Amino acid sequence: MGCAPLQLRTATPDDLEWIYEARHRVYAQELGQHAVDPTGRLSDGLDGDNVYLVAARGPDRMGFVSVTPPWLGRYALDKYLSRDELPVLNDDGLFEVRILTVEPRWRATAAAPLLMHAALRWIASRGGRKVVAMGRTDLLDMYLAVGLRRAGRTVRSGAVTFEVLTGRVTELTRRAMSRYGNTLERLRSEVDWQLDMAFAPRPDGCEHGGASFTAIGTDFRTLHRRRHVVAADVLDAWFPPAPGVRAVLAEDPAWMARTSPPTGAEGLLSEISAARALPTETLALGAGSSDLIFRAFGHWLTPESRVLLTDPCYGEYAHVTERVIGCRVDRFRLRREEDWRIDPGRLSAAVDSGRYDLVVVVNPNNPTGRHVRAADLRSLIAAAPSRTRWWMDEAYLGYAGPTESLAGLAATSDRVVVCTSLSKMYALSGMRAAYLVAEPDVAAQIRRRTPPWPVSLPAQLAAVAALRDPAYYEDRWSRTHVLRKELAAALAELDPEVEVEEAVANFLTLTLPPAGPSAARLVTECRRHEVYLRDLSPLSPLYQGRAVRIAVKDTAENARIVAACRAALAVLRPGPAPVRSLRGSVHAR
Repeated sequence: MGCAPLQLRTATPDDLEWIYEARHRVYAQELGQHAVDPTGRLSDGLDGDNVYLVAARGPDRMGFVSVTPPWLGRYALDKYLSRDELPVLNDDGLFEVRILTVEPRWRATAAAPLLMHAALRWIASRGGRKVVAMGRTDLLDMYLAVGLRRAGRTVRSGAVTFEVLTGRVTELTRRAMSRYGNTLERLRSEVDWQLDMAFAPRPDGCEHGGASFTAIGTDFRTLHRRRHVVAADVLDAWFPPAPGVRAVLAEDPAWMARTSPPTGAEGLLSEISAARALPTETLALGAGSSDLIFRAFGHWLTPESRVLLTDPCYGEYAHVTERVIGCRVDRFRLRREEDWRIDPGRLSAAVDSGRYDLVVVVNPNNPTGRHVRAADLRSLIAAAPSRTRWWMDEAYLGYAGPTESLAGLAATSDRVVVCTSLSKMYALSGMRAAYLVAEPDVAAQIRRRTPPWPVSLPAQLAAVAALRDPAYYEDRWSRTHVLRKELAAALAELDPEVEVEEAVANFLTLTLPPAGPSAARLVTECRRHEVYLRDLSPLSPLYQGRAVRIAVKDTAENARIVAACRAALAVLRPGPAPVRSLRGSVHAR
């Protein structure tokens, strides 16, 4: 018989006693970092709140590593250095990795690098952006090899000297996959990976869209499965496009497939201009909002640019600014205690320094669903430094009302650009059509960088037909609000410890209790019922690995979502049926 695979898992209660004993053997008896304790155990004030990841082979525990998340509000390094001495400790997205420990008999195996890899993946899956660690000086080369950098501080603890090390999660991930990708791929088949995130990141490090199409079949050979899969992990409309859209797409699909569209989508531009009362020279088209984001940001921004994003925020913005362009990105932290809303005064103070080239506001925000009044945004922009450009993403604005758009301001101000997708509000996600509104010279810059035929012929025809039937969509948007409230109420009945928050858009958020299962576990369990939800954890550490976004679907699919969540919670939180309490009430805002 072959040996058992090397297992990576979060520590169980049974593991903790061994961890405390191993810490004492290594850090007290072997290294002399701490005094020998008569109990033969070593623990500290972070135990019980931090996370231990364990490597084991069969019954043999090989090693462990500890991760301290930012939501605890303290780190082990706080015992040695003040926040003034080590300012990185104040960063919202900072995770501390510590006490990487491998039993002597396993130190020549892959246990240590796999534990380091597991820690990095765990951090990335919780929205971590920076890592801090104390590396023993005698092992410094190992830490530097994986991409950690000296922070310019050393720490002495007992007989051991440590170097304080830091690194950005994106850079550490890129370096790991570049230098050790082949080794990790080889080890993947040998590892029993029991953690709640993927073993390896996507090639570009960003999760675009959801995973539901994988269940349907990306080779398009099993499209019938679309009738069985509830795709609530993406925010596609639950309703079909307007009758006129369906009619034009069905009239002559063979002609549409073989015919080149109008080169500049002139008819679509004219229709948008009429529907939105905007001059055509203020418009630029794209094959979805991501096309416009990549094109505009790539033109305006460089690695020297300073960008401010709300946190949390639609993940494509961090991907483009940080990973693709390499900008210097700051976060404007939204606060749970403020209902995830943007405080205009606090944002104004953050922007007032004038150091930002671009500020991005998604309104209503994805993933929080919160909306900022147009009047508040106008005042905020007027008071902001003139050098700062504002990018307003209004993909879900129809749910707040057309009078809340800043498109009119964008058409006359070179400081404001409005990006609007036709995908979500008009049930055209598969068509890929979007436009931005900007002052004519700014819009012309984007059009000059737009290739011919930016939007396909079926998409142009569909978008024009959709814009000609506003009454149909207004009715569907109104029905969406009703469905969202019904879904929120049904989910809130499942468990008093689960918080359900709805706002104004076509989705809501379910937050699990701190002592409960992770969002990733809930998402995985629901997939067993062919219900796909979105784990928000990678977007921001503010979600603490506990938040799930759920798209509003029709009545039948919403019932399947509720049933899947009920079944998943029964597995993940077994026990008697909970008693209803105020904490389980719907937060309808």
